[in-house]
Amino acid sequence: MSDTSKRIIYKKDDGGVAIVIPAENCDLTVDQIAAKDVPSGKPFTIVNVSEIPTDRTYRDAWIYED
Repeated sequence: MSDTSKRIIYKKDDGGVAIVIPAENCDLTVDQIAAKDVPSGKPFTIVNVSEIPTDRTYRDAWIYED
């Protein structure tokens, strides 16, 4: 069962940040979701939901350092 308190983040080709949110009723682990959904060869990080800013006003300016 996926852990909905986690998020998968990676840098998009345009420099922005992609955030993958596991579905509540998914039978995959967060690692399995990352393997399935993060583009091949892209570094990613799994973080706690509390590490993602809640204010989305400047979301296009967020950066991800890999």
